[in-house]
Amino acid sequence: MAGIRVTEVDWQSLKNGVAHHTQEYPCPELVVRRGHTFTLVLELSRPLEDQETIIFTVETGPQASKDRHTKAVFQISELEVGKTWAAVKEAETENTVTVSISSPPNAVIGRYLMSTRVSSRRKQNDRKLGEFVLLFNPWCPEDDVFLASEEERQEYVLNDSGIIFRGVEKHIQAQGWNYGQFEEDILNICLSILDRSPLYQDDPAIDVSCRHDPIYVTRAISAMVNSNNDRGVVQGQWQGKYGGGTSPLHWRGSVAILHKWFKGRFKPVKYGQCWVFAGVMCTVLRCLGIATRVVSNFNSAHDTDRNLSVDKYVDSFGRTLEDLTEDSMWNFHVWNESWFARQDLGPSYNGWQVLDATPQEESEGVFRCGPASVTAIREGDVHLAHDGPFVFAEVNADYVTWLWHEDESRERVYSDTKKIGRCISTKAVGSDSRVDITSFYKYPEGSRKERQVYRKAVRKLFSVEASGRRSRVRRAGGRGLWREDLLEPATKPSITGKFKMLEPPMLGHDLRLALCLANLTSRAQRVRVNLSGATILYTRRPVAEILHESHTVRLGPEEEKKIPITIAYSQYKEDLTEDKKILLAAMCFVTKGEKLLVEKDITLEDVITIKVLGPAMVGVAVVVKVTVVNPLLETVEDCMLMVEGSGLLQGQLSIDVPSLEPQERASVQFNITPSKSGPRQLQVDLVSPYFPDIKGFVIIHVATAK
Repeated sequence: MAGIRVTEVDWQSLKNGVAHHTQEYPCPELVVRRGHTFTLVLELSRPLEDQETIIFTVETGPQASKDRHTKAVFQISELEVGKTWAAVKEAETENTVTVSISSPPNAVIGRYLMSTRVSSRRKQNDRKLGEFVLLFNPWCPEDDVFLASEEERQEYVLNDSGIIFRGVEKHIQAQGWNYGQFEEDILNICLSILDRSPLYQDDPAIDVSCRHDPIYVTRAISAMVNSNNDRGVVQGQWQGKYGGGTSPLHWRGSVAILHKWFKGRFKPVKYGQCWVFAGVMCTVLRCLGIATRVVSNFNSAHDTDRNLSVDKYVDSFGRTLEDLTEDSMWNFHVWNESWFARQDLGPSYNGWQVLDATPQEESEGVFRCGPASVTAIREGDVHLAHDGPFVFAEVNADYVTWLWHEDESRERVYSDTKKIGRCISTKAVGSDSRVDITSFYKYPEGSRKERQVYRKAVRKLFSVEASGRRSRVRRAGGRGLWREDLLEPATKPSITGKFKMLEPPMLGHDLRLALCLANLTSRAQRVRVNLSGATILYTRRPVAEILHESHTVRLGPEEEKKIPITIAYSQYKEDLTEDKKILLAAMCFVTKGEKLLVEKDITLEDVITIKVLGPAMVGVAVVVKVTVVNPLLETVEDCMLMVEGSGLLQGQLSIDVPSLEPQERASVQFNITPSKSGPRQLQVDLVSPYFPDIKGFVIIHVATAK
């Protein structure tokens, strides 16, 4: 009898793609998920004899071995065997065999090589059938990344666009983001991110063998999305200067960034800020099969010394003293949550895990953060892996203001200490609305349970022994704070103060607002008010002062008074950053030495509307109408619309906008031809050399062609 060999393989890409929810990947090779079976049809040089069987070898990574679970050898059997690599014969014709291959639900993910030989009397070399890619499987109950809800799997694994919330607590703005995990080459790039990691460079065989574990993989990706310790994907920049690169606010999604990194031979892409790191990480983890979402925390603490207190030093006008203030409170900060089991901590901590690729603090010598269990954060279990203290502080730290005197003494000033960790937000499942998930991170502010958790976290953080020995925390300039000082509130003053907008703060217009002061006592009081204002970055770092004035106000018994404030456009236009943010401060000095600091963060508003003129259908051109308004009181030229949307157009589209007269409203129309059905996000930005980008997006429901 002549020797037998496999002459051809049909990977059944369409059938397997639908069964494994991988049909959107445009790769030439088969993409499947671990823990579920996939089908192959093998063509043989002759029919199999009774004693002959087909033996498969699958291997991934260098120096693949059975011991490291990066190689498996198995043969066709009649019955499926346990949770190991296995092959079952489904059907057989004269020269073909249909085989069902199953992988373990904890198999190493990545690119595999499959080869075969037929067991017979003659010795045979393995024949390489080709490569396939194995991903995590949120549809498999035995996989650590299993997510029970189909709606959530559609949103957090398969949705290729999303919304990132930015702005300030009182004015939250939605920004579209194109994750694009199914775009050309993205899966290949995501796998190469793992291969560029220092963990892989140090010991490739061991690194690949650890890729069965979502804890290991997500921690590695968290480090690789930023470029601080390696040739990672994105380089951060928070100084407001973006020469030699792209401003973080100009990115509309992850695809262009990942392509640029890959085509540029792994040179970090300039530049990113927190939402860019989070958007890219969401793309990579969804692409690899881990349910992931983007989360925004408003008034987010960056606690550099792990004392659960953001200590801000100000002068007599309420201006931040940058050289003394090490901690900071950002208007917002964006990170990721991924869903998986915590085999290292126990089932109580399964579920959403915080991951943060923004390089803020080192974790075990590398700029990365997480995974930190959201449940552990809510319960104050900050000692658990990974990076619990930093994440706990981001949402729970006290905001403490100190007035710094010229003699280098300091004085606690009354301000809202509980303003950190507000409106923690993510996109809703299946819609564009915002969901507030603050209660997943902490108990209601001021509740007994919240205070208990806070004290528990402080105890674990400071390791205070039962004897009550006090722990000292070193501060900038050699100053020290006792832990008891951190929890001691400032004296509540006998007046209240609040900034109030008199009209919406529109980009290009004068700002009109008032400081409203109220006397809480039955005696007259004199108040000296020092007002300051500055354009700021979203990290609240001041860029330039635009307001500096003093007032003295006499408040009668229980009287309220308003100090009107106007900031002309000409005062702020030169120094406004792309964040379009202004911070106002009022330091109020009351009779009897009381002091009150009132602050207000303002985000300037703008207008862009996008309408689709007619039904959208795959393969059929449809007209999009974009209406823009020149926000300025001057003529502007050289404006452009930048358009992007996965499944709606290839790459990016740029469209010239005619010259716009002062405050002129104008419309621009263009065609798009959708290539994919379902809900699709179209992003349109108005880009101008005269004002910061005006960003908009719309969801288009694309029907399948009839």
